[in-house]
Amino acid sequence: MNYQETLDWMFQQLPMYQKQGKSAFKKDLSNSLLFAEHLGVPHKKFKSVHVGGTNGKGSTSHMLASVLQECGYRVGLYTSPHLKDFRERIKINGVEVSENFVVNFIEGNNDFLKEKQPSFFEMTVAMAFQYFAKENVDIAIIEVGLGGRLDSTNIITPELSVITNIGLDHTQFLGNSIEAIAQEKAGIIKKGIPVVIGESTEITKPIFEKTAHQKGSCISFADEFNISASYPSDLLGIYQKHNKKTVLASLEIMRSLGWDITDENQKKGILHTIKNTGLRGRWEILSNHPKVICDTAHNVEGLTYVMKQLKEEKYNKLHIVLGIVNDKDVSQILPLFPKKATYYFSKPSIPRGMNELVLKKHAERFQLKGNTFKTLKGAYLAANENAKKDDLVFVGGSTFSVAEII
Repeated sequence: MNYQETLDWMFQQLPMYQKQGKSAFKKDLSNSLLFAEHLGVPHKKFKSVHVGGTNGKGSTSHMLASVLQECGYRVGLYTSPHLKDFRERIKINGVEVSENFVVNFIEGNNDFLKEKQPSFFEMTVAMAFQYFAKENVDIAIIEVGLGGRLDSTNIITPELSVITNIGLDHTQFLGNSIEAIAQEKAGIIKKGIPVVIGESTEITKPIFEKTAHQKGSCISFADEFNISASYPSDLLGIYQKHNKKTVLASLEIMRSLGWDITDENQKKGILHTIKNTGLRGRWEILSNHPKVICDTAHNVEGLTYVMKQLKEEKYNKLHIVLGIVNDKDVSQILPLFPKKATYYFSKPSIPRGMNELVLKKHAERFQLKGNTFKTLKGAYLAANENAKKDDLVFVGGSTFSVAEII
């Protein structure tokens, strides 16, 4: 098989949560452990940092990778989901895994894949671990996919665990309370391994402290760190201030563990995160006149920040291209969006995507008015055609909505 044929097989044969939703989610590490044994335990052959949380774990992972690259380390980076190409999930020093490696990995493990039928995510994690081991990375930044305790990435024993924050997302898997979700996310805290908590509350802090105490792990809270220096970034979202603090606290712990990280490395790494890692879709300005902005925020906590920043923009008229997935609680999300805007409703082209007519009907309950479009690209084109040079076009609601237009 060539690369495209391999991708087609992967997407068709292996259950994929991003596309299917709950039916593809496995709350079990057995397949991940079996796959790791089959490959010769590659996850034990490189050092790592494990990054979990509800929001900001992707940005945090990319900033950490960027800083460590500036230090001269060979840095693996595993994140999900991808926006345009599957290979975005697996990078070393900002360079995506080769098409040949993907093809050879699938062909070389075809019998195992057919017999054990791992999920798409389990397969992807195994591929990343094999690649990082083969390429002898100095360290890999590993982003949790969903939850923590039973996430496929949770077979690693990292140098450091990082939990960005806790919010009510993926409640059908992780529990319908902040306490339950915090407990699941705390599952990445390992025995004797330090952990950094990015943002904590009166509810979540005791849960993290109790878990860390049980595991004999030193716990640090980034929101208690006194960081006086300014660290500008090419990530422009106002929510990045929290992620930067989490990154700086994490780097401080890594420095205490013996990693050679200078203040200059930190400044350059944070400033050049997009340049060094290729991260996209975080308050990304796609064009000007009209100004077009996209952001992958898709839950209450993330969208609250994004809508706040949108209010601070100057424009004549606002056009919003909106597509969401059908397992989101629209009664929580849609009230966050401005009523004074023209909406272009569409369905992300995945099975989980919410039908545009259904989305419009929900939106009208919250006085959000506009038209429906069969495709996100069609909605995006219409918004750009209607927008004058002093207007603003925003695209969001889902990672998949952003992926279709960048």
